[in-house]
Amino acid sequence: MSETDATLLPGLRLRARGAASNAVGRFEAQRRARVDDGWEIAEDDRLLRTEVRIERPRSALSYNRSPDLPFDRSVNPYRGCEHGCVYCFARPSHAYLNLSPGLDFETRLIARPGIAEVLAGELRARSYGVATVALGTNTDPYQPCEVDHLLMRQVLQVLSDFNHPTAITTKGTLIERDIDILAPMAAKGLLRVGISVTTLEADLSRKLEPRAPAPLRRLAMIRRLSDAGIPVRVMLAPVIPGLTDPELEGILTACRDAGAQAASWIALRLPLEVSPLFQDWLAQHVPGRAAKVMARVREMHGGKDYDAHWGRRMRGEGVWANLIAQRFDKAVARLGLVKQMPPLRADLFRPPPRAGDQLALF
Repeated sequence: MSETDATLLPGLRLRARGAASNAVGRFEAQRRARVDDGWEIAEDDRLLRTEVRIERPRSALSYNRSPDLPFDRSVNPYRGCEHGCVYCFARPSHAYLNLSPGLDFETRLIARPGIAEVLAGELRARSYGVATVALGTNTDPYQPCEVDHLLMRQVLQVLSDFNHPTAITTKGTLIERDIDILAPMAAKGLLRVGISVTTLEADLSRKLEPRAPAPLRRLAMIRRLSDAGIPVRVMLAPVIPGLTDPELEGILTACRDAGAQAASWIALRLPLEVSPLFQDWLAQHVPGRAAKVMARVREMHGGKDYDAHWGRRMRGEGVWANLIAQRFDKAVARLGLVKQMPPLRADLFRPPPRAGDQLALF
């Protein structure tokens, strides 16, 4: 029995999951591992399924002061993400819920019904100062459970009603469902969308991002959004040195041809529990490249698996980071893509009238 397997319950089968272990989070005082008790009782195999729990939100807007980010506020309708991207930098956030950043992150999700109403109340506060709100910063708002809960659509409707500038990041094709809200917002200069693409190889994508849409489907999504007049940025996130970085120019070309106007890139980030999960994935799926990938990752982060310092955590530093940046800049210039989109409009922001509000006379 491997060390990874020891974190799973007996008889548990995994299908289309990114992580292969379920080690407890860093805040837990105890560790759990299965052992052979000698009884030799057969366990019935059972498939690990996704469950969604409910959280009643007390706040909707989350604020940050990171100089690495182009926004200072975000809304996350869900915690955890069923897409199961093994490299996801947000996995450690599940430890704050006393859940594992491993399989729990992609199978034990939290939905936050009522978040749209809470958001509306926060936007109406007299002290509120309008600036772009980001959606999809911690987990994907268009992951599969959105089909049942509709939280993202409700949040979008609030932002549309307030004429609030909005930036969305997603891999999920469910965004196409909301074009009826997104296109009018984009026409007013209130909206842009970032679609993250890691690889164009379907087999590699299925292993890295097991429940996210396939690469060709994401290209079709870019095309549909662009045809609806919605500005789309392709996000090469993450660029995995020694594994996906050879595709950089090909990804940018395919996304430009699909209608993307802008592009950006972020290097692989392996904070806290993500590093052992990703290294286990490398050993299982691409053992011949594992040492090369981790060597380059460490070269980009000062000899460590991850450097959390501002200004370095998103891009890394050194020869490989500089080479990726140079290739990206040259490809963007050649393809006619831009790195910066025009700022979204904030001057249209207005809280809509509520039932019972006194009508203005003038």
